[in-house]
Amino acid sequence: MTLPSGDEVWALTKHEDIRAMLTDPRFSSNRQNPNFPLLLTGRRRITNFRASLISMDPPEHGPARREVVGEFTVKRMAALQPRIQQIVDEHIDAILAGPKPADLVQALSLPVPSLVICELLGVPYADHEFFQSRSSRLLRRTTPAEERQACVEELRGYLRDLLERKENEPGDDLLTRQLAKSDDREEVVALGFLLLIAGHETTANMISLGAMTLLEHPDQLAELRADPSKTPSAVEELLRYFTIAEFATSRVAVEDVEIGGVTIHRGEGVVGLANTANRDPEVFDHADDLDLGRGARNHVAFGFGAHQCLGQNLARMELQIVFDTLFRRIPGLRLATPVDELPFKDDANIYGLYELPVTW
Repeated sequence: MTLPSGDEVWALTKHEDIRAMLTDPRFSSNRQNPNFPLLLTGRRRITNFRASLISMDPPEHGPARREVVGEFTVKRMAALQPRIQQIVDEHIDAILAGPKPADLVQALSLPVPSLVICELLGVPYADHEFFQSRSSRLLRRTTPAEERQACVEELRGYLRDLLERKENEPGDDLLTRQLAKSDDREEVVALGFLLLIAGHETTANMISLGAMTLLEHPDQLAELRADPSKTPSAVEELLRYFTIAEFATSRVAVEDVEIGGVTIHRGEGVVGLANTANRDPEVFDHADDLDLGRGARNHVAFGFGAHQCLGQNLARMELQIVFDTLFRRIPGLRLATPVDELPFKDDANIYGLYELPVTW
């Protein structure tokens, strides 16, 4: 396939091939490799960028991930559940007290995961407009290279200042704990940069797309309302169905490798089309149909292998709480705009909606 930059890369489409690629150390995650496939219109890459977890290869990646993975265990996420429930309830209170129609993106989808990741990291939520505007521009493929570079520098500068304050006034948060473990502040800046952006953009888009889809499938939504124990299975199916971060599974070969009977040569870029893999008919029956009872957790919406999404336990819990609470508390919720008129993020590297007008 040909990227917007004009570079030609290999595209993997089969579930089996993508999982094989993602567990093969001969494929690199290093985004500073000049042959790494980036979905940008220009060829210019961000400079002076310290590698974060998502861009690391062995042997650096394993120890760096182990330093932070304890922050995202199932047990630690369960401890956050009451606070997340409180955040969701407060925002639904505001929706019910406000005018109709409401934009679910601004009223619920974006603020809930933003507040959660801010509290987890120790980032003041009062600064959310600053980091949300920068991350939104970074994730648009059409953002000019100079503007993209400026967004990175502004976010990194913000995090440097925040960490300096935390050195003087430590808090009970992830960034403070990582700062205490590391003698390299830039390493913590890179981690904060990754988690701040990924921690709200991905879940926010899944909340919007999930709510839209459930409202478009009233029979399946009625089953969830009647039996909330089915929500975890529904969340897995929605993750599979949309696979919003499809190109997070891109890599570059550092040796010659054979995948699916084809030799990929050293230096060639590879794009794992995760959305296509999650519709692979050899793995998922009637793969193009939404089946909230499917419950298949072998999807690759969170990636696979060593780089599988660090925050997947948090994302699952947030989605379950939001969907259960939203449709219980606003049983008459319905779309205020037809689906074919909604503004989808066709220009972004993480799929979603810019707006989702709803009424009740």
